[in-house]
Amino acid sequence: MSRAVATLFGLGYLRPGPGTWASAAALPLGWALHTLGGFLLFGAATLIACAVGLWAVRAATAGTADKDPSEIVIDELAGQWIALLPVSLGAWHVGADVLALYPGWVAAFVLFRFFDIVKPGPVGWADRRGDAWGVMLDDVFAGLISAVLVAAAAAISHGVLMG
Repeated sequence: MSRAVATLFGLGYLRPGPGTWASAAALPLGWALHTLGGFLLFGAATLIACAVGLWAVRAATAGTADKDPSEIVIDELAGQWIALLPVSLGAWHVGADVLALYPGWVAAFVLFRFFDIVKPGPVGWADRRGDAWGVMLDDVFAGLISAVLVAAAAAISHGVLMG
């Protein structure tokens, strides 16, 4: 079961770019969660994805030399959802259809993939850990950086940061 969860039920075996496939799959799943229960359900699901992801990565890589095989993509789902948190919160806060905030969806996806691939600063540090925590944390950090930038872009776009 841990292998199924870690690979998002086989999605991690898609080539090329299993991480990008997983991030793309996270979008409609995130939309469904937000639609069913708003920001509270989406936020709770994101926390659960992080916790279950850590368990799945630990179990799926136990006794193997490679602690971050490319088919493990539960971390991308968790990181992508973190990047989408400001979009879900914004839509929930103003009572808007979450898809109406589509620029935020696009920004969250592009920024998360960029930081997950380039691995600057804390993202790279976590990636170099070589353990289950590192597998999850590099995407958590990439998601957090992306979320901050998505929120800042939304604030600028909506005139919140304008004098």
